[in-house]
Amino acid sequence: MSFVVTIDGPAGAGKSTTARAVASALGFLYVDTGALYRAFALKVSERGVTPDDDEALAALGRDTRMTLTGAPNAAHVFLDGVDVSGAIRTPAVSELSSRLAARPAVRRRLVEIQRALAGDSPVVAEGRDLGTVVFPDAEVKIYLDADLETRVGRRHRELVERGLAVSLEDVRADVAQRDERDRTRAASPLAVAPGAEVVDTSGLDVAAQVEKVLEVIRRHPGFPGAQAAGSPPGGAQA
Repeated sequence: MSFVVTIDGPAGAGKSTTARAVASALGFLYVDTGALYRAFALKVSERGVTPDDDEALAALGRDTRMTLTGAPNAAHVFLDGVDVSGAIRTPAVSELSSRLAARPAVRRRLVEIQRALAGDSPVVAEGRDLGTVVFPDAEVKIYLDADLETRVGRRHRELVERGLAVSLEDVRADVAQRDERDRTRAASPLAVAPGAEVVDTSGLDVAAQVEKVLEVIRRHPGFPGAQAAGSPPGGAQA
């Protein structure tokens, strides 16, 4: 496996925004693991599978294929050959994906998919257990964090910008619930990976948090350098 950068952290810490910008700056493949879990949640919902039926979830997972294509800032997620990039960005799908992420059968299959997507290309992968479980030998591990109110505000703005009518109170409750679920689940709980550098993004704008992460990556002795501008990996499939 090639040079791997993992960015973990709780909801609203700035993982997706930072990872996309970092991958774009370096010409690395961007692996949005949250999108992969949401895509699987969409399939579970559409198939009417019970979220706590591990046998059915495992069977569904074995029959699931996912593809990532496009540049980091215009990434597309294909589920069994269908572009679901827009369909997975709803509160309902997000909430279901968080519940499914606690199921061992789901995590096992998604770990397989994530590792296959990394392949031989340098990657920036973001999620919640990448440095601890999926890529424990990653060259660079980052843990992004921020205080609860900062994370709630970011998540609320993100949803409003997508045209979703959600209250700040509902978003706060959802983020708090996801924090509790992610940190206490038996399968791959959210935690700072051994050797990870913690970056607190509270009070930082996007440019500042991206630069902090880039500084960590570039000082790694194995850092391969940026690829040719305009030539990011075109896609990966698992």
